[in-house]
Amino acid sequence: MPGFEIFGEEEKKEVMDVLETGVLTRYNFDVERRGVFKVRQFEQEFAAYHRASYALGVTSGSTALKVALEALDVGPGDEVIVPAFTFMATYEAVLEVGAVPVMADIDDTLNLDPEELNRKKTKYTRAVIPVHMCGAPAYIDGLIAQARMNGLLLLEDNAQACGGSFGGKKLGTFGDMGTFSFDYYKTMTTGEGGMILTDDKSLYERADWYHDHGHDHVGMNRAAEGRTILGFNYRMNELQGALGLAQFRKIDYIIAEQKKNKAALKEIFGEVKGLRFREMADPEGDTATFFGFNLPDEETRKKFQKALSENGVDTICWKDNRWHYVPNWEHFLSQSLASSKKYPYLDPGYKGKVSYSRDSIPHAEDILGRTLFMGVPIRMPEGRLDVIRKAVAIAAKAV
Repeated sequence: MPGFEIFGEEEKKEVMDVLETGVLTRYNFDVERRGVFKVRQFEQEFAAYHRASYALGVTSGSTALKVALEALDVGPGDEVIVPAFTFMATYEAVLEVGAVPVMADIDDTLNLDPEELNRKKTKYTRAVIPVHMCGAPAYIDGLIAQARMNGLLLLEDNAQACGGSFGGKKLGTFGDMGTFSFDYYKTMTTGEGGMILTDDKSLYERADWYHDHGHDHVGMNRAAEGRTILGFNYRMNELQGALGLAQFRKIDYIIAEQKKNKAALKEIFGEVKGLRFREMADPEGDTATFFGFNLPDEETRKKFQKALSENGVDTICWKDNRWHYVPNWEHFLSQSLASSKKYPYLDPGYKGKVSYSRDSIPHAEDILGRTLFMGVPIRMPEGRLDVIRKAVAIAAKAV
């Protein structure tokens, strides 16, 4: 599943190019770096692959979300619709800019249900963040249509589906902006790191300025650069850019290998009575990072999962996971924010009211409770499919 499975000579070569210059920062030291600009090159190749006008490398997928929200001018007094099933960084980024996240339900793809925009929108709603979870696209066409109909900005969180697509168009390029994560567990990795895509020059410029203390990067050096807005330090460094270049050039190979291994898993699990595969908004656009399947009810899922585990096959039930399902985030639900003032929830400028009740996300409560996932490796160890086949046969009898 993660790109670290295939670290090789390509990554070493790109990193050594940087170390030989001694310049690890992406900006300035033009003479010393001798023409080596790895982050800039990574951005250019990433944008070209996605047919996007602009790409900006940042320190993580989490900061990519925050920088993009700042560029979109989302902030205090605003609400942002976010799916109940996502990594908590999506919610944290909204809070970081002083806005309030609104929890929304998912559909059978396990991604944000487009109809939720009509149900959860209030007069305070400014934006929506769909998340392409576990490598597969949401119904992004419906989400875009609903967002435009309701006058909402759309920020696409594509942290988990780099290289995926919907209708032949790459994920991360549908909304006003799109974000990516390259942490150690992602399809391609730079250890940490992230990317922002957009076709809007003004949004790119605001993101670029904000991610580097307000520098506009127009002058020949720091002293000559202009400043329009204040920002912070979210710069991707040259070592991350070097790794990103090598890993990104393998993205199509990674996805092809995962698809091959996922097809083998589907063939094995397809024999189980009552088992249904996760719905795909666009099967061709799936990155096959994860293999997901549903069972008739939660009790059957528990029995099936237990039998698989006892026979050497581990699976994930995201409803039980403490990092990817909002109702399990005890610190979030208790508003245990870094500030004792509990900003933005107690901000006098915020007039809305939000609920994170399980009752408000009935489909997530049902489908996630009876769904299991397996990570799909890039390299399937020899004999592993035989182990899985035997475990599935035993588990099928247990239910």
